[in-house]
Amino acid sequence: MKDILGQAIHDHYYNKPKHKLWINNQYGPKEEMPIDIYFRHEDDMPDIEWLALNECRGHVLDVGAGAGSHALILQERGFTVTALDISALAADVMQARGVNTVITADIFEYQLQQYDTLLLLMNGIGLTGTLLNLKVFLQHARQLLSQGGQLLFDSSDIAYLYEDKLPDNGKYYGEIQYQYQYNQQKTDWFPWLYADEKTLFALADEMGYDMEVLLEDEFKQYLVRLTLK
Repeated sequence: MKDILGQAIHDHYYNKPKHKLWINNQYGPKEEMPIDIYFRHEDDMPDIEWLALNECRGHVLDVGAGAGSHALILQERGFTVTALDISALAADVMQARGVNTVITADIFEYQLQQYDTLLLLMNGIGLTGTLLNLKVFLQHARQLLSQGGQLLFDSSDIAYLYEDKLPDNGKYYGEIQYQYQYNQQKTDWFPWLYADEKTLFALADEMGYDMEVLLEDEFKQYLVRLTLK
């Protein structure tokens, strides 16, 4: 798939001609994704992200690290951080911004080391795409977690998109199809997952994890910690 998000991040950092990054979806009009959101400072981050950063411990793997903003904050706090992203263009930006350890890889194929914290912010767990693939990820995460390690990530319940009438198509309503559009190019459609707390709790339990909700806001967004039972 075309690396449109990586290209947008790369262009923004290197002050190339600016284009808008759009996200097409299958439930409503397209939405603009402000590219500078990937370059936020700590003061501009929401409470969920602040708390997640405060709850990190040990060696941290920042999964889907984007432009590296979370990794840079953790580095400044003295953490050993590895920033992982599938995009080589995003990885280039992270290195240019001063992230010490950057890996370009697909998280589902990566297994070189173990970590005390796996961090997936900005609904990073969405990269699993479906509930079935989330199970695959949680199984894979066992290989990446050190003894006593933790997964920290946020998600949200998007039932509100359907105005109280959830789709009856046999699919989980939090499995969404998206498409990036930037500078007259589009990606293929790809799946992205939003998991409600109840569904995630049952799935985590099935996969051998304890789940703790650390924060929930008024928009049904929430932060969780998963640890192996």
